[in-house]
Order: sequence, then structure tokens, then C-alpha cells
Amino acid sequence: MITSNDMPLASKPLNRAAHRRTDETWLDAAFQRDDVLVFLMQNGSPLMEGQASPPLSAGARVAPNPRGLVWLGADAARFANGAKRIFMGEDKRGTPIFALCVPEQFTLAGTLLEGAGEFEDMRAAAAALSALEANLVSTARSISEWHRGHGFCARCGSRSEITEAGWKRVCPACEAEHFPRTDPVAIMLPIKGDQCLLGRSAGWPDGFYSCLAGFVEPGETVEQAACREVEEEAGVICQPESVDYLFCQPWPFPSSLMVGLHMVADTMEIEIDPKEIEDARWFSRDEVVAMIAGEHPDAYCPPPFAIAHHVMKAWVEA
Repeated sequence: MITSNDMPLASKPLNRAAHRRTDETWLDAAFQRDDVLVFLMQNGSPLMEGQASPPLSAGARVAPNPRGLVWLGADAARFANGAKRIFMGEDKRGTPIFALCVPEQFTLAGTLLEGAGEFEDMRAAAAALSALEANLVSTARSISEWHRGHGFCARCGSRSEITEAGWKRVCPACEAEHFPRTDPVAIMLPIKGDQCLLGRSAGWPDGFYSCLAGFVEPGETVEQAACREVEEEAGVICQPESVDYLFCQPWPFPSSLMVGLHMVADTMEIEIDPKEIEDARWFSRDEVVAMIAGEHPDAYCPPPFAIAHHVMKAWVEA
């Protein structure tokens, strides 16, 4: 059975080497090393080899062709004036790896990188990259999007500054420290006998169904949040003590930790909240098998890079 360590976007992580983040002398020297590896991000999208794939919708049936990151060396700063530098960590050989988050006005045109690749929609990138590269860009996206939305101190309103190799912001006015946040999200599969409950949001492609999900609120456990969300969205009652943890997945849209769960439903009557979801319905185990295989006549599910796919798969394979 798949575990969190195997989960797409989480598998094959680097040694983050967090002890290096406060050593500016080491970081500057590492960025100039002959073996340094650097990749570019812009607005949360990685620079990938070749021509960009079309944006991958929530219910895309076909994954993009495998492609890799455009890897640069110590000369990367020449192509990315004004970029924010994030130290990602070291590989097994001790090679330092950095992400450069280039400004919105940056363009590849007229540089030596023109024609080398294109900035890729993150969902398409997640489905096309290797496990290691997907983990890297997922992490870099979460960090870079946090910086884009948190440039000012939440305590006093002054502009804060990036420190610790991109992993912290400090306010020079009041000295408040700010760290990237990760929001826990319960993503769950209510089960009743040989059926499970799936839902769909407005705007999703026709026939696309997925697990219900929702943010954990202050003062809640993950199990309590899962039961509350199922009742709020679909009117189905579950009890926290029936919830089983499966695995989790970092999800950089913008920065969540998706906690996969199975739970037993006490009721099957559905009463959706149209402000939350567009539809919910019960699917049999055979139907979910067909959805995962892409053989269901009128319904399909998330692709394998999404945790919902594996929550559903774990049920049919149990």
C-alpha cells in the first residue's frame, strides 16, 4: 500500500540541510560552485524543457508527456536579475540546489535561455516531472507564493525582509519573525457498505468527481474537521471515531497538507450545500474501479498525482 513517503509531490525529497540557511557565507559560496544546480520559477510555475503543455484542468484524463526542469549552474543569476533565491537543500552527493524565483516582468526573450524551455502550469508540471523534480518545484512554489502574498509584517504593517535562504521573513521595524505556513486539509472518502461518497464543485469538467475536502479549523482535530465538512457539504453524518488515517501529501495550491482519510457513514441521504459543492453521489466499488481505469461511461476521477486518486484506490484495493 502506498504511504506518505511514496505520494506524488512528496517522494524522493532532498536533504533540506536547514542548518545551512543562516550561513550567508556558505550560501554565497555554494551558489558559485561549479556543481551547483539552479532552476527558475515564475509566478509559481517552473521553467521546463521544451514547449509548455496546455494547462491541466482538474479533471484532465491525459497526463502531459514526461519532461524535465531546465537546470542551470552558477551563471543562473545572469539570467534572473532581481530574483529571490531559495536554498532547497543538498542531494546525496552534497550538491547544493537553489530555486530562483524571477519577477513577473522577467522574460526569456533575448536571453541565452530563449528556446530552452517555457514556464509551465504547475498542475501540468506536477504530472510530467520526475519524483525528485516534482518535490522540488512543489516546495519552491509553496515558498515563493508565500513570499508573493506576505511582503508586509502582519504585526505592524511594515515591509518585511527575506532571511534564512528564503525560509523566513523578518520585520526590520518591530523585529517580528514570519514563517511559511502550511494549512492542514482533510480529504476524505465516506464509505457505507460497498459504496463511497464523491462530490464535484461547480466549474469542474462534466463527469469529474473527487473526494470531499475541507480545511481544519482552529480547535478541531483532523477527524472532527472531516466529519463536519461531509455534513456541511453533503448532509451525510459520520462520527470522528470511525475515521482512519491513510497518508498525507503536500499540495502547493497554494500551500496545504492534504490528509487522506477513510470514514464510515452513518447515513446515506444527501442534501448538498450549493454554496459548497455542485453535486454529490454514491458510487459502488465497481464504479470506482472503472473510474480509476478510465472506463466508467460517464464519470472519472483525479489523476495519480493527486491524493484523492490514492484515497479512492486504497478503498477499492482494501
